[in-house]
Amino acid sequence: MNIPYLYAAGALIAIDNGERRMWTRHHLALEDGRDIHVPAVVVSQAWRDSRRQVRLGEFLAGCAVTPVGVETAKAAGILCGRAGTADVVDATVVVMAATLGAVIWTSDPDDIRTLTDAQDVKPAPVIRTV
Repeated sequence: MNIPYLYAAGALIAIDNGERRMWTRHHLALEDGRDIHVPAVVVSQAWRDSRRQVRLGEFLAGCAVTPVGVETAKAAGILCGRAGTADVVDATVVVMAATLGAVIWTSDPDDIRTLTDAQDVKPAPVIRTV
């Protein structure tokens, strides 16, 4: 059984910028049969121009882009309150990763760690830096 990956905005931005290390990680994850998840709000955070982001669009076709339901949205808001932060997108990433048992790929591990600490879920999601 493979542990799924969940990508935060930094992972999408790395892909959009053509960073080979992130592309390699992603391809290896797919070869391993991992499920790759991206919360829809993360796409909103990274998406700016369809004409210039063709590569990112192709990348997203290989991911499960998941809408955020009301229960996840509420849990993310509560988590922001506990952590003393206003970044609902990062909080959504943490909530979804905990639910899925997923490894979080992010360019901002400190912010994600603040949220995982405030969530107090054991075991906490694993955080990897893009």
